[in-house]
Amino acid sequence: MVTPFTYSRTIRFRDTDAAGVVYFANVLAICHEAYEESLATSGIDLRSFFNNLSVAIPIIHASVNFLHPMFCGDRILVQLNTKHLDNSKFEIIYQVVAVTEQPIAKVVTRHICIDPNSRTRKELPDNVISWLRRWGD
Repeated sequence: MVTPFTYSRTIRFRDTDAAGVVYFANVLAICHEAYEESLATSGIDLRSFFNNLSVAIPIIHASVNFLHPMFCGDRILVQLNTKHLDNSKFEIIYQVVAVTEQPIAKVVTRHICIDPNSRTRKELPDNVISWLRRWGD
């Protein structure tokens, strides 16, 4: 079994809504931070990855299941595992847990590799395949 990539974060006031809990869309933003950090940890240059003129890897699906609320000041861990679906698609499964290991949320994002000009499918680049293997099941 592959050890997940783990991203540590503190919930900030800006993450919360008027009720004082994390606004639902911000959970996806927090998970995206973990995604970016896992790419960087794997040696992928973020500037060139997100500004590539020949390859884009947009999110085509996202889902969030909330198990417990998160409040300003809470320390959380985002555990990331990848799943290689085919030569142009992958999925990321995130487990958001409190530092006490209490499950807080489960998030899934699905990504597809495309040519940004023609918007047609393209094979995943080698560096992404390596990243998938590092954090995949």
